Amino acid sequence: MRKGLTFLPRVALAALLVLPLPAVAAPHANTVVAIVNGEEITIGHMILSRAVLPVQYQQLPADVLYNAILDQLIQQTALKQALHGEVPRYVQLSLENEKRSLLAADVIESVMEMASSEADLLAAYDEAYSEGDGGDEFNASHILLETEEEALSVKTELDAGADFASLAMERSTGPSGPNGGSLGWFSKGRMVPEFEQAVLTLKSGEISAPVQTQFGWHVIILNERRKSAAPEFDAVREELATKLRNAAVEARVAELTAAATIERPTVEDLDPAILQNVDLVRN
Repeated sequence: MRKGLTFLPRVALAALLVLPLPAVAAPHANTVVAIVNGEEITIGHMILSRAVLPVQYQQLPADVLYNAILDQLIQQTALKQALHGEVPRYVQLSLENEKRSLLAADVIESVMEMASSEADLLAAYDEAYSEGDGGDEFNASHILLETEEEALSVKTELDAGADFASLAMERSTGPSGPNGGSLGWFSKGRMVPEFEQAVLTLKSGEISAPVQTQFGWHVIILNERRKSAAPEFDAVREELATKLRNAAVEARVAELTAAATIERPTVEDLDPAILQNVDLVRN
């Protein structure tokens, strides 16, 4: 044995040979993938960059997209650094708007998640369909005309005994005219508000006075009203969830704005058209 050298027993040497290697952490959001003049670019930056790409680009092969995104972030970082830390006014305002929007959206998402539990959905279903039906359905026909004068003339003819379907085929400008003005069966919320409100006031066989909507002037006849069967829970789950979430968000927004100290200083000679002057934020 050489002086100054120590030999381990074979058993000890074998034990060293099978010791596990240090664990290597899997890549995560904070993993650095590039450094540009000391500024780090992480996988997290790349993930969010990919998330806002148009769908057609997101469908590219992963390796192609990875390299393209990383190259773009490196180039953007180098370009940004050319400003030497100076941030143009319009960029600063845009960043503030984007940050405000993202944080507000995060709060909204949290509110929506808490508002649609299974228990909440079942309670909403029971409340909406506690009577065992899905509400009223209506079968109506209409004659669509361009002016109120034409609608009044048609109403006069109908009151005198003219056949509604024949008059609709002859005079209606709407796509349902050739079918005698028939709209078939529909439920609440399917028609524009003015039209629906008129239908709700009619009895079966009754003809409305002229009703104006964005499409023109309508003369409506309610052919029949019936109760629809209550839908299955799963069929309306998403609809109920959407209503609960929207209601929760509206309530939370109202609560927060009511509790906030909000000031709106009066600005003399303020023309609302000033919002079109982009030059104001570029100077």
